[in-house]
Amino acid sequence: LEVATSAGEHWQVGNDPDGQEGLRDRLSGAGAALIVLEATGGYEVALVAVLARAGLPAVVVNPRQVRQFARSLGRLAKTDAIDAEVLVSFGVHVAPQVRPLPDEQTRLLEALLTRRRQLLGMIQAERNRLSLAVGPVRTDLKQHIAYLVRRLKDIDRDLEGRLRASPLWREREKLLKAVPGVGRQ
Repeated sequence: LEVATSAGEHWQVGNDPDGQEGLRDRLSGAGAALIVLEATGGYEVALVAVLARAGLPAVVVNPRQVRQFARSLGRLAKTDAIDAEVLVSFGVHVAPQVRPLPDEQTRLLEALLTRRRQLLGMIQAERNRLSLAVGPVRTDLKQHIAYLVRRLKDIDRDLEGRLRASPLWREREKLLKAVPGVGRQ
């Protein structure tokens, strides 16, 4: 992780438990008013959780928004060090709102939904390949599709069970079903 502060400090830490905890300790001691991280496809999640547990004001921002901000400043070059400096400027000038982290149950549901989307994509890709496949490859593809469909059903059952077990999500479901045109999915 490339780190920069409004005081002009720069350093790097590993995006592993030791690096994250070291960063947490250093930022806690510095009295950080706002910690801005760029969304990186999930690689930021563990660090955000470490910072949030320590009560530090961390916010994850959209990389596209930060890139546009950098362009508006005339910062066209893109390196990790430059990105860290741009995130500092973004935090100072835009001051993105710190939002509470989703609870553990919500994060788990999001992970299951992400996996569900991945399985759907794999099933579609394999079905596309099946139309051109011959011989043993065709048989293999059919078996793989059947396996993926079973996994999809397992995920759907898991999601359904978790939603049914949660009073909060049952209430949200009731609210959504009250809207005409909103279906089960």
